Amino acid sequence: MNKTVILRHATIFTGVTVIEDSSVVIVDNKISDVLSEKRFKQRTWPKDTVVYDMEGSWVSSGFVDTHIHGINGYDTSDGEVDSILGMSQTLVEYGVTGFCPTLYPQSDKELIEAIRSVRVSIGIEPGAKIYGIHMEGPFLSKEKPGVLPSENMKEVDLSLMDRYIRESGNNIAIMTVAPELKNMHELALYCTKKGIVLSAGHSNATYENMLEGIQAGILHSTHFFNAMRRLHHRDPGVVGAIMIHHNVSCEIIADSYHLHPAIIKLLREVKPINKIILVTDSLKPTEQKSGILIANNEEVYYDEGVFKRKTDGTIAGSALTMIKGVKNLVEMGFDVDDALRMASCNPVTVISRQIETGYILPGRNADITSFDNEFRIKMTMIHGEIKYLNMDKPKKAKVL
Repeated sequence: MNKTVILRHATIFTGVTVIEDSSVVIVDNKISDVLSEKRFKQRTWPKDTVVYDMEGSWVSSGFVDTHIHGINGYDTSDGEVDSILGMSQTLVEYGVTGFCPTLYPQSDKELIEAIRSVRVSIGIEPGAKIYGIHMEGPFLSKEKPGVLPSENMKEVDLSLMDRYIRESGNNIAIMTVAPELKNMHELALYCTKKGIVLSAGHSNATYENMLEGIQAGILHSTHFFNAMRRLHHRDPGVVGAIMIHHNVSCEIIADSYHLHPAIIKLLREVKPINKIILVTDSLKPTEQKSGILIANNEEVYYDEGVFKRKTDGTIAGSALTMIKGVKNLVEMGFDVDDALRMASCNPVTVISRQIETGYILPGRNADITSFDNEFRIKMTMIHGEIKYLNMDKPKKAKVL
């Protein structure tokens, strides 16, 4: 018999529009229908139907974080399956239903171990699903390392790239590269054939370098404005190319530190909304409740939304979660539906690995997050199964 679950009295963002006081009907783990309250009352439901009263809370397709290094003491660089599964389990508390574990440049041995740990984790996730690896390097510019270890950055090597793909089980979804590197054109063509999204980042590329990269298929960009050649009136650089060319999508870290709110608003003016992707780029100690906070193998402390090195106060990286990012965007003046678009359907569109999620529409997987007006997560559902619940127990169909 078909299992029916209904999320009633919700404010629903379908990925296309917002519908108030409506219901999402889920049958056998897939979205079956989206109904107004009037149409809901006209229907007859099976006796074993389970109904959750969402009390006006927002319901959206689940968040997908395509750039995340760690959370709650777990880190992709640990090279441990338990760490990847720990991230999966933790992320549902923040509305995330899918993610791309992101690996930064390490020694050859450590990086291969990290790739293998993600490959083994795919298919056994206890929470958020893995939608492929995001490799942030190692083919990056040593002139724009950010906080990444420049000693592990490499020149383009197609044989090494082939090994990464094989070790991953063909599960590399995104790769951040510096478009200006020698032989990047060949790498771009190779990765495109393998279904890997190439993203410009940690790059000192000129505008002309970036145009060549776009022509070769580098159509995404990593943490916009951070660790990339600045906009200049005689050389628009990477930043200018991203803003000028509408077909290039871009990540933003909306913690009000990595990008000033005014820059995000400027980006919104020049870039189609469906090309802006909210990410966290979060580190191991994000949301860690106890113990020593370690990021990039150094002790850090939390200060005003970011982590700083304990030794000298230097910024060590992001402490953002996806739900905080959505809240921050709304506080910057964005409509809730635009913030949700950046967190849910847009990232799915970028990776586009035949994922049947990203929208609250009939036939899609029931990957859903719900939050109240205070941006507190009330429910996270993955493939129709509730993985996190912070609300009253459901009611049976007989009370309808």
